[in-house]
Amino acid sequence: MTCKKQGVQFNGTKEQEAALKEVISQLKDTKGSLMPIMQKAQEIYGYLPIEVQTIISDEAGIPLEKIYGVATFYSQFALQPKGKYQVSVCLGTACYVKGSGDIFHKIEEILGITNGECTPDGKFSLDSCRCVGACGLAPVMMVNGEVYGRLTVDDVPGILAKYE
Repeated sequence: MTCKKQGVQFNGTKEQEAALKEVISQLKDTKGSLMPIMQKAQEIYGYLPIEVQTIISDEAGIPLEKIYGVATFYSQFALQPKGKYQVSVCLGTACYVKGSGDIFHKIEEILGITNGECTPDGKFSLDSCRCVGACGLAPVMMVNGEVYGRLTVDDVPGILAKYE
């Protein structure tokens, strides 16, 4: 997976494109097919770059702006690739008042990326989220679903080092 801070190089394969076109041909005439097509496209590629959205538009006859609107409205869709290690910091009220904003900024500083981005080597991606349901452990961050709670800024380098 290739990803970098400024723009993302699309590296889709012919096999992925063929798989997507097969899905589209099976679903495009079904009412309400856009969401299932986009979900399957994200399964195939891991995210929905403009190149994939364009394939969906061309093959299904759906305007590109409608596809982009759906992709940006629903949080289940990603427009940027995700890293091998997906770091998520809760910025919900309980976590934020206990310092998760500072933790988020420390992660940005260490990884050299910001919200929604992926490191150039594809190892880490960073996302903010709202309430992971662990308010008693605030502030909280997760790495691939593993929860780290009651954090301080000083804890962040050690946690990220585990995934190097």
